[in-house]
Amino acid sequence: MNRSILALVSTLLLSSCFAMGDDQLHQRPLYALHVGDVIALNYRYTPEFNQTVTVQPDGSVNLNIVGSVRVSGLSVEQARQRIVNLASARLNHPELTLTLQQFEQPYFVVAGEVDHPGKFDLRDDTTALQAIMLAGGFKDSARDTQVLLFRRINADQAEVHKLDLHNVKKSSDLERDTELEPGDMILVTRNKMEHISRFMKATNLGVYFNPFPVVP
Repeated sequence: MNRSILALVSTLLLSSCFAMGDDQLHQRPLYALHVGDVIALNYRYTPEFNQTVTVQPDGSVNLNIVGSVRVSGLSVEQARQRIVNLASARLNHPELTLTLQQFEQPYFVVAGEVDHPGKFDLRDDTTALQAIMLAGGFKDSARDTQVLLFRRINADQAEVHKLDLHNVKKSSDLERDTELEPGDMILVTRNKMEHISRFMKATNLGVYFNPFPVVP
């Protein structure tokens, strides 16, 4: 009797483990579209409306039939359904295939008084100081007590954080560093700068960041 009960319990436990594995697999989060992704739209019965578009900085795409549609933060299927719902106002039961063709790798930019300014892939958890080290470290002319971190909060504005990274060596000093988010831009200043407001126009960031200048 005891062996039978143990066998039954073992079977139930194994079944529960397999069920949990299936649930976890089905609950795996889907890829969410974001700025820089390239998607292709193909209409089965109206191919004249087919197009390939890039997700713009405001998270939207501009489509032939429905105009501007926000897709950032949506899965590919959610974006497809949103576009189909809007296109139904002009097309009769549109059949749309939406394909993710290219996706923008998360990145950060380091500029100013570092040895190798530029754009870098954000592959792992990276702090501002680690980012500067990846960019070759501070130049002798750098002002490490005033490092500016620009973080975009929407298509029009970026928040400015001032970091003091001087002698950040001990764990007790780490609160002066900060972990980067995709799209962050770091400026290592040189001379004393004028007052920098907490928020600024995102379009003005080009004044500070030009890691890939255009060669005439």
